[in-house]
Amino acid sequence: MFLGIDRIEPSCIAAIDDSRRRITYGEMVDFTKPFGEVLHKRTLIFILAENSIGSLLGYVAALSNRIVPLVLSAKTETGLYQNLYDLYSPEYLWMPKSKLGELGGNIVFESWDYVLVKTGLRSPPLHDELSLLLPTSGSTGSPKLVRHSYRNIEANAENVKNLFGLTSDERAMAILPMHYTMGLSVIASHLKAGATLILSGRSLLDADFWKMLKEERATSFTGVPYSYELLMKLRFTRMKLPDLKMITQGGGKLTPEMFSALAKYAEDNGKKFIATYGQSECTARMAYLPPELASAKICSIGIAEPGGKLSLIEDDGRETFEGEGTGEMVYRGENVTLGYATCPEDLMKGDENLGVMHTGDLARRDADGCYYIVGRLKRFLKIFGLRIGLDEVENLVKAQFNTDCLCSGTDELLTVNVTAKGIKGDVVNFIEGKTHLFRKCIEVVEVESIARNEAGKVILHK
Repeated sequence: MFLGIDRIEPSCIAAIDDSRRRITYGEMVDFTKPFGEVLHKRTLIFILAENSIGSLLGYVAALSNRIVPLVLSAKTETGLYQNLYDLYSPEYLWMPKSKLGELGGNIVFESWDYVLVKTGLRSPPLHDELSLLLPTSGSTGSPKLVRHSYRNIEANAENVKNLFGLTSDERAMAILPMHYTMGLSVIASHLKAGATLILSGRSLLDADFWKMLKEERATSFTGVPYSYELLMKLRFTRMKLPDLKMITQGGGKLTPEMFSALAKYAEDNGKKFIATYGQSECTARMAYLPPELASAKICSIGIAEPGGKLSLIEDDGRETFEGEGTGEMVYRGENVTLGYATCPEDLMKGDENLGVMHTGDLARRDADGCYYIVGRLKRFLKIFGLRIGLDEVENLVKAQFNTDCLCSGTDELLTVNVTAKGIKGDVVNFIEGKTHLFRKCIEVVEVESIARNEAGKVILHK
């Protein structure tokens, strides 16, 4: 059974959602049986996910029955969804009943406001180790997926449970979306511990969110930088939350000021603040900063999670595991995923990474062995947890607006240079729709030209 949930005391509450409905571990285990009997074979299913019990049950039942899910947001942009649907041919959809009128299909099973729909398509062949598919974070229409194995998910759940010291007494406020790799990491690690998930799809600005957090006595909260930006505006550090014992962060880099404020809040109030680092390609979590170091190691991602190992490949090509240094950070562990898929045939591929991930991040290691991310080696940004491929955005804008385009930016702002005139507002709207970035994170600049060499490559001026 997925994550050994059949070994948890059946009467323990596994999840609560915004409707305040509850489900026990015993009921969750019971649900997996009829779900698997309907599908009756190993196949590909799309899960259109929400932070709800119905969505969670489909995910757990699929993994428990060796059904391979591709997890997407229930609010996935129509073009992206159709692109993936046409390419990967899922045999079934598990989706909110409210979407049935939009997507259609033959209902073969329903429960908890979700329906299982048979599409009439034929699933592509699937490798025996393949357990889960996720789009690369912040995907803007690319069919590129991350391929996870069963061992990847189990290993990461165990590692995260150990690094946070999770027990069955935990009540995690799970606000990160299920289709987001760190959202699934929160879910898996707490199920592994036999803890309770408080699933919420509400905004942090919603009064009902805070009512639920307090009334359900949440003991932990995990957010991305944007989550904490909102919390600071709400004066979170002044709130009286006696049940909240731990706040954790991932999905991008906090500002030094925010990192310091959260570290001080935790220290002053007897709580733990734990910053983490991860990538979809490593089943979300790879490193964490022990809470006792939070005030002294501002903005550090810390050390490798239990079961993992970090190293640096320095400019001379040497790989070092200790001592001060700077270079590309490399991670090793059983949570390193199998590789990517860009077409149905790739779903039959085995393990291409063999437990080693070259992160593409430039990192510094201090004398105490703590790592700091200082830059990126590849052309992508990570803004509020969304990975934005600069080349991909450029190609989309060029195709849509018949303009030359050059993208750059920071972990706070995507800058888009275009040569066509009078399209700034339309470009912002287009990128917002494709990437789900907030408007304030997109800057469009009209320029006369973008310098290129004879090969068509951009000439960067220092």
